[in-house]
Amino acid sequence: MTLRLAGVGDADTIAQMSRDLIESGLGWRYRADRVRRLIVRRDTSVIVACDRHGTVGFAVMQFDDEHAHLTLLAVRPSHQRQGVARQMLQWLLQSARVAGVVSIHLELRASNRAALHFYRALGFVQTLVLAGYYEQRESAIRMMCLLRAPEQAPPPDDWLRRAQRR
Repeated sequence: MTLRLAGVGDADTIAQMSRDLIESGLGWRYRADRVRRLIVRRDTSVIVACDRHGTVGFAVMQFDDEHAHLTLLAVRPSHQRQGVARQMLQWLLQSARVAGVVSIHLELRASNRAALHFYRALGFVQTLVLAGYYEQRESAIRMMCLLRAPEQAPPPDDWLRRAQRR
């Protein structure tokens, strides 16, 4: 299995996997055109995991200055529990560390106990339960992984001026 950055040619496959593996039972929001836009954005990393038969998993993470949001992550059922998701997430965690990100955030269906255990095993902690998050049909669990301590707030201006006079 190999990991690589997704190209626009991967958008259809990613969209179908999102529909079938993540958005099942909900409205289909991550269609191919939206996935293509994510792939070309500079503040977003879209990766795919491939074996000799094709794409077996994908992940999408959006980056801000100090925070990142794991938007989507899925692995085909035939390849689950084989370390595919772990490898993709470790790639993204390392990318976030290199980018100086403080924390990574994500939401998952409250009913997805396997995903909850998976993220906990990789250092994520539950921060909030959001009732009706998914189209008012299902609650979400929000999780966070702290990668580094946030920078301390700068001193107040008056303290700084006094310090510079000394």
